[in-house]
Amino acid sequence: MAGVSEPPFRRLCRSFGADVVLSEFLSSEGLRRGIKSVHDGAYFTEPERPIGIQLFGADPRAMAEAAALVTDHYQPDFIDINFGCPVKKVVKRNGGSGCLKDLDLVQRIIRAVRSATWLPVTVKIRSGWDENTRDPVTIALRCQDAGAQVLTLHPRTRTQMYRGNACWDEIAAVVEALDIPVVGNGDIKVAADVVRMWRHTGCAGVMIARGSFGNPWIFQQARDLLEGRTPRPDPNASERIAVALAHAQLQRTIQGDDRRTAIEFRKHLCWYVRGLPGASELRQELQQIESMDEIETIFRRYLEPLRAVV
Repeated sequence: MAGVSEPPFRRLCRSFGADVVLSEFLSSEGLRRGIKSVHDGAYFTEPERPIGIQLFGADPRAMAEAAALVTDHYQPDFIDINFGCPVKKVVKRNGGSGCLKDLDLVQRIIRAVRSATWLPVTVKIRSGWDENTRDPVTIALRCQDAGAQVLTLHPRTRTQMYRGNACWDEIAAVVEALDIPVVGNGDIKVAADVVRMWRHTGCAGVMIARGSFGNPWIFQQARDLLEGRTPRPDPNASERIAVALAHAQLQRTIQGDDRRTAIEFRKHLCWYVRGLPGASELRQELQQIESMDEIETIFRRYLEPLRAVV
Protein backbone atom coordinates (compact mmCIF):
# COMPACT_ATOMS: atom_id res chain seq x y z
CA MET A 1 0.00 0.00 0.00
CA ALA A 2 3.04 2.28 -0.25
CA GLY A 3 2.07 5.50 -2.00
CA VAL A 4 -1.63 4.65 -1.68
CA SER A 5 -2.55 4.40 2.01
CA GLU A 6 -2.03 8.09 2.71
CA PRO A 7 -4.23 10.36 4.89
CA PRO A 8 -6.68 11.41 2.13
CA PHE A 9 -7.31 7.82 1.00
CA ARG A 10 -7.57 6.54 4.57
CA ARG A 11 -10.10 9.24 5.46
CA LEU A 12 -12.14 8.36 2.41
CA CYS A 13 -12.13 4.66 3.29
CA ARG A 14 -13.20 5.42 6.86
CA SER A 15 -16.06 7.57 5.55
CA PHE A 16 -17.24 4.61 3.46
CA GLY A 17 -17.28 2.24 6.42
CA ALA A 18 -13.79 0.84 6.95
CA ASP A 19 -13.52 -0.02 10.67
CA VAL A 20 -9.75 0.40 10.94
CA VAL A 21 -7.04 1.77 8.66
CA LEU A 22 -3.26 1.34 8.47
CA SER A 23 -0.45 3.59 7.38
CA GLU A 24 1.73 2.56 4.49
CA PHE A 25 4.60 0.50 5.87
CA LEU A 26 7.47 2.55 7.27
CA SER A 27 11.13 1.69 7.64
CA SER A 28 12.24 1.40 11.25
CA GLU A 29 15.70 2.58 10.22
CA GLY A 30 14.26 5.61 8.44
CA LEU A 31 12.23 6.56 11.49
CA ARG A 32 15.07 6.25 13.99
CA ARG A 33 17.39 8.24 11.69
CA GLY A 34 14.86 11.04 11.33
CA ILE A 35 14.40 10.77 7.56
CA LYS A 36 11.67 13.28 6.73
CA SER A 37 9.95 11.30 3.98
CA VAL A 38 9.56 8.33 6.32
CA HIS A 39 8.26 10.47 9.16
CA ASP A 40 5.79 12.08 6.75
CA GLY A 41 4.34 8.61 6.29
CA ALA A 42 3.50 8.42 10.00
CA TYR A 43 1.33 11.55 9.84
CA PHE A 44 -2.41 11.05 10.16
CA THR A 45 -5.52 13.09 10.93
CA GLU A 46 -8.01 12.48 13.74
CA PRO A 47 -10.90 11.37 11.45
CA GLU A 48 -8.74 8.39 10.44
CA ARG A 49 -8.85 6.79 13.90
CA PRO A 50 -8.65 3.98 14.77
CA ILE A 51 -5.37 3.76 12.86
CA GLY A 52 -2.26 1.62 13.13
CA ILE A 53 1.26 2.65 12.13
CA GLN A 54 2.90 -0.19 10.22
CA LEU A 55 6.63 -0.82 10.68
CA PHE A 56 9.13 -3.06 8.94
CA GLY A 57 12.73 -3.97 9.61
CA ALA A 58 15.01 -6.86 10.52
CA ASP A 59 16.84 -5.39 13.53
CA PRO A 60 14.94 -5.90 16.83
CA ARG A 61 16.64 -2.91 18.44
CA ALA A 62 15.78 -0.60 15.54
CA MET A 63 12.21 -1.87 15.49
CA ALA A 64 11.88 -1.22 19.23
CA GLU A 65 13.27 2.31 18.87
CA ALA A 66 10.91 3.01 15.99
CA ALA A 67 7.94 1.68 17.95
CA ALA A 68 8.80 3.85 20.95
CA LEU A 69 9.23 6.91 18.74
CA VAL A 70 5.92 6.35 16.96
CA THR A 71 4.16 5.77 20.28
CA ASP A 72 5.50 8.97 21.83
CA HIS A 73 5.33 11.35 18.87
CA TYR A 74 2.39 10.15 16.76
CA GLN A 75 0.23 8.21 19.24
CA PRO A 76 -1.64 5.90 16.86
CA ASP A 77 -4.12 3.35 18.18
CA PHE A 78 -1.77 0.39 17.65
CA ILE A 79 1.54 -0.68 16.10
CA ASP A 80 1.55 -3.21 13.25
CA ILE A 81 4.64 -5.23 12.33
CA ASN A 82 4.89 -6.11 8.65
CA PHE A 83 6.30 -9.57 7.96
CA GLY A 84 4.30 -9.83 4.74
CA CYS A 85 5.73 -7.42 2.17
CA PRO A 86 7.24 -9.39 -0.74
CA VAL A 87 8.92 -6.44 -2.53
CA LYS A 88 12.52 -7.17 -3.52
CA LYS A 89 14.09 -3.97 -2.13
CA VAL A 90 12.56 -4.76 1.28
CA VAL A 91 13.30 -8.48 1.51
CA LYS A 92 16.88 -8.12 0.27
CA ARG A 93 17.59 -6.62 3.69
CA ASN A 94 15.50 -9.37 5.33
CA GLY A 95 12.64 -6.96 6.03
CA GLY A 96 8.97 -7.75 5.41
CA SER A 97 8.45 -11.38 4.43
CA GLY A 98 12.24 -11.83 4.38
CA CYS A 99 12.06 -12.23 8.16
CA LEU A 100 10.02 -15.41 7.69
CA LYS A 101 13.23 -17.27 6.84
CA ASP A 102 14.22 -16.92 10.52
CA LEU A 103 11.36 -17.43 12.97
CA ASP A 104 13.64 -16.81 15.95
CA LEU A 105 14.26 -13.33 14.50
CA VAL A 106 10.50 -12.86 14.03
CA GLN A 107 9.95 -13.59 17.71
CA ARG A 108 12.80 -11.32 18.84
CA ILE A 109 11.34 -8.44 16.83
CA ILE A 110 7.84 -8.91 18.25
CA ARG A 111 9.15 -9.11 21.82
CA ALA A 112 11.33 -6.03 21.30
CA VAL A 113 8.42 -4.00 19.94
CA ARG A 114 6.07 -5.17 22.71
CA SER A 115 8.62 -4.08 25.31
CA ALA A 116 8.97 -0.63 23.72
CA THR A 117 5.32 0.44 23.58
CA TRP A 118 2.17 0.37 25.68
CA LEU A 119 0.08 0.25 22.50
CA PRO A 120 -1.38 -3.01 21.17
CA VAL A 121 0.97 -4.77 18.74
CA THR A 122 -0.41 -6.58 15.72
CA VAL A 123 1.46 -8.65 13.14
CA LYS A 124 0.95 -9.40 9.46
CA ILE A 125 2.52 -12.49 7.89
CA ARG A 126 2.51 -14.57 4.74
CA SER A 127 2.29 -18.37 4.72
CA GLY A 128 6.06 -18.72 4.46
CA TRP A 129 9.05 -17.70 2.38
CA ASP A 130 8.55 -20.41 -0.24
CA GLU A 131 6.80 -23.76 -0.64
CA ASN A 132 9.56 -25.53 1.33
CA THR A 133 8.94 -23.29 4.35
CA ARG A 134 5.17 -22.92 3.92
CA ASP A 135 3.73 -23.44 7.40
CA PRO A 136 1.37 -20.61 8.36
CA VAL A 137 0.11 -22.29 11.55
CA THR A 138 3.62 -22.67 12.99
CA ILE A 139 4.55 -19.12 12.00
CA ALA A 140 1.34 -17.76 13.51
CA LEU A 141 1.80 -19.69 16.75
CA ARG A 142 5.37 -18.37 17.07
CA CYS A 143 4.00 -14.83 16.60
CA GLN A 144 1.31 -15.37 19.22
CA ASP A 145 3.82 -16.84 21.68
CA ALA A 146 6.06 -13.79 21.21
CA GLY A 147 3.24 -11.42 22.11
CA ALA A 148 1.31 -10.56 18.95
CA GLN A 149 -2.19 -9.47 19.98
CA VAL A 150 -3.83 -9.74 16.55
CA LEU A 151 -2.49 -11.65 13.55
CA THR A 152 -3.24 -11.03 9.87
CA LEU A 153 -2.47 -13.74 7.31
CA HIS A 154 -2.06 -13.27 3.59
CA PRO A 155 -2.05 -16.94 2.54
CA ARG A 156 0.57 -16.85 -0.19
CA THR A 157 4.32 -17.36 0.13
CA ARG A 158 6.78 -14.61 -0.64
CA THR A 159 7.94 -16.37 -3.79
CA GLN A 160 4.35 -16.47 -5.04
CA MET A 161 4.15 -12.68 -4.79
CA TYR A 162 0.53 -12.11 -5.94
CA ARG A 163 0.34 -15.03 -8.37
CA GLY A 164 -2.15 -17.85 -8.08
CA ASN A 165 -5.00 -17.91 -5.59
CA ALA A 166 -4.77 -17.04 -1.91
CA CYS A 167 -5.32 -20.26 0.07
CA TRP A 168 -8.16 -19.32 2.39
CA ASP A 169 -8.05 -22.80 3.95
CA GLU A 170 -4.80 -21.70 5.59
CA ILE A 171 -6.58 -18.75 7.20
CA ALA A 172 -9.16 -21.17 8.61
CA ALA A 173 -6.39 -23.39 10.00
CA VAL A 174 -4.72 -20.41 11.71
CA VAL A 175 -8.05 -19.28 13.15
CA GLU A 176 -8.48 -22.77 14.63
CA ALA A 177 -4.96 -22.84 16.08
CA LEU A 178 -4.71 -19.39 17.66
CA ASP A 179 -6.29 -17.83 20.73
CA ILE A 180 -5.87 -14.25 19.48
CA PRO A 181 -8.06 -12.68 16.74
CA VAL A 182 -7.07 -13.57 13.18
CA VAL A 183 -7.66 -11.27 10.23
CA GLY A 184 -7.84 -12.68 6.70
CA ASN A 185 -6.30 -10.99 3.69
CA GLY A 186 -5.93 -11.86 0.03
CA ASP A 187 -8.09 -11.89 -3.12
CA ILE A 188 -10.76 -9.54 -1.78
CA LYS A 189 -11.88 -7.89 -5.00
CA VAL A 190 -15.59 -7.22 -4.43
CA ALA A 191 -17.82 -6.92 -1.37
CA ALA A 192 -19.14 -10.49 -1.73
CA ASP A 193 -15.56 -11.75 -1.27
CA VAL A 194 -15.55 -10.30 2.25
CA VAL A 195 -18.55 -12.41 3.23
CA ARG A 196 -17.16 -15.50 1.48
CA MET A 197 -13.85 -15.23 3.36
CA TRP A 198 -15.57 -14.64 6.70
CA ARG A 199 -17.84 -17.67 6.24
CA HIS A 200 -15.07 -19.87 4.83
CA THR A 201 -12.48 -19.13 7.51
CA GLY A 202 -14.27 -17.89 10.62
CA CYS A 203 -11.81 -15.00 10.76
CA ALA A 204 -12.40 -12.10 13.14
CA GLY A 205 -11.92 -9.51 10.42
CA VAL A 206 -11.11 -9.07 6.75
CA MET A 207 -8.33 -6.81 5.48
CA ILE A 208 -8.95 -5.17 2.10
CA ALA A 209 -5.96 -3.83 0.20
CA ARG A 210 -5.84 -3.65 -3.61
CA GLY A 211 -9.59 -4.28 -3.84
CA SER A 212 -10.15 -0.79 -2.43
CA PHE A 213 -8.11 1.03 -5.08
CA GLY A 214 -10.52 3.41 -6.78
CA ASN A 215 -13.26 1.48 -5.02
CA PRO A 216 -13.86 2.82 -1.47
CA TRP A 217 -17.54 1.79 -1.61
CA ILE A 218 -16.42 -1.82 -1.22
CA PHE A 219 -16.46 -1.20 2.55
CA GLN A 220 -20.03 0.14 2.46
CA GLN A 221 -21.25 -2.73 0.32
CA ALA A 222 -19.50 -5.34 2.47
CA ARG A 223 -21.05 -3.88 5.62
CA ASP A 224 -24.48 -4.07 3.97
CA LEU A 225 -23.97 -7.77 3.21
CA LEU A 226 -22.58 -8.60 6.65
CA GLU A 227 -25.53 -6.89 8.33
CA GLY A 228 -28.10 -8.67 6.16
CA ARG A 229 -29.04 -5.77 3.90
CA THR A 230 -29.17 -5.63 0.13
CA PRO A 231 -25.87 -4.00 -0.83
CA ARG A 232 -25.91 -0.59 -2.35
CA PRO A 233 -25.40 -0.80 -6.14
CA ASP A 234 -22.12 0.04 -7.81
CA PRO A 235 -21.91 3.77 -8.52
CA ASN A 236 -22.71 5.12 -11.96
CA ALA A 237 -20.25 7.31 -13.85
CA SER A 238 -21.42 10.55 -12.19
CA GLU A 239 -21.28 9.07 -8.70
CA ARG A 240 -17.87 7.52 -9.30
CA ILE A 241 -16.48 10.81 -10.55
CA ALA A 242 -18.01 12.68 -7.59
CA VAL A 243 -16.08 10.40 -5.22
CA ALA A 244 -12.88 10.89 -7.24
CA LEU A 245 -13.33 14.67 -6.98
CA ALA A 246 -13.97 14.45 -3.23
CA HIS A 247 -10.79 12.40 -2.87
CA ALA A 248 -8.90 14.96 -4.97
CA GLN A 249 -10.11 17.77 -2.72
CA LEU A 250 -8.93 15.89 0.36
CA GLN A 251 -5.57 15.33 -1.32
CA ARG A 252 -5.28 19.02 -2.11
CA THR A 253 -6.27 20.09 1.41
CA ILE A 254 -3.96 17.70 3.26
CA GLN A 255 -0.96 17.44 0.95
CA GLY A 256 -1.00 20.80 -0.83
CA ASP A 257 -1.88 22.06 -4.28
CA ASP A 258 1.23 21.67 -6.40
CA ARG A 259 2.52 19.70 -9.36
CA ARG A 260 3.87 16.89 -7.21
CA THR A 261 0.46 16.34 -5.57
CA ALA A 262 -1.19 16.18 -9.01
CA ILE A 263 1.34 13.72 -10.39
CA GLU A 264 1.07 11.43 -7.37
CA PHE A 265 -2.72 11.51 -7.64
CA ARG A 266 -2.75 10.28 -11.24
CA LYS A 267 -2.77 6.63 -10.16
CA HIS A 268 -5.94 7.12 -8.12
CA LEU A 269 -7.67 8.73 -11.10
CA CYS A 270 -6.81 5.76 -13.30
CA TRP A 271 -8.33 3.39 -10.76
CA TYR A 272 -11.52 5.46 -10.46
CA VAL A 273 -12.25 5.40 -14.18
CA ARG A 274 -11.80 1.64 -14.67
CA GLY A 275 -14.81 0.22 -16.46
CA LEU A 276 -16.30 3.55 -17.50
CA PRO A 277 -17.27 4.11 -21.15
CA GLY A 278 -14.27 5.51 -23.00
CA ALA A 279 -12.03 4.75 -20.02
CA SER A 280 -8.90 4.29 -22.13
CA GLU A 281 -9.04 7.77 -23.64
CA LEU A 282 -10.07 9.33 -20.32
CA ARG A 283 -7.21 7.59 -18.53
CA GLN A 284 -4.69 8.88 -21.09
CA GLU A 285 -5.90 12.42 -20.52
CA LEU A 286 -5.79 12.12 -16.74
CA GLN A 287 -2.26 10.72 -16.89
CA GLN A 288 -1.09 14.07 -18.26
CA ILE A 289 -2.38 16.36 -15.50
CA GLU A 290 0.06 18.82 -13.99
CA SER A 291 -2.33 20.49 -11.52
CA MET A 292 -5.29 19.43 -9.40
CA ASP A 293 -7.49 22.05 -11.12
CA GLU A 294 -7.29 20.08 -14.36
CA ILE A 295 -9.12 17.11 -12.85
CA GLU A 296 -12.49 18.82 -12.55
CA THR A 297 -12.18 20.29 -16.05
CA ILE A 298 -11.47 16.89 -17.59
CA PHE A 299 -14.27 15.17 -15.73
CA ARG A 300 -16.78 17.91 -16.55
CA ARG A 301 -15.96 17.61 -20.23
CA TYR A 302 -16.27 13.82 -20.03
CA LEU A 303 -19.69 13.90 -18.34
CA GLU A 304 -21.33 16.45 -20.68
CA PRO A 305 -22.26 13.99 -23.47
CA LEU A 306 -23.36 11.36 -20.95
CA ARG A 307 -25.73 13.79 -19.28
CA ALA A 308 -27.05 14.86 -22.68
CA VAL A 309 -27.98 11.24 -23.42
CA VAL A 310 -29.77 10.91 -20.09
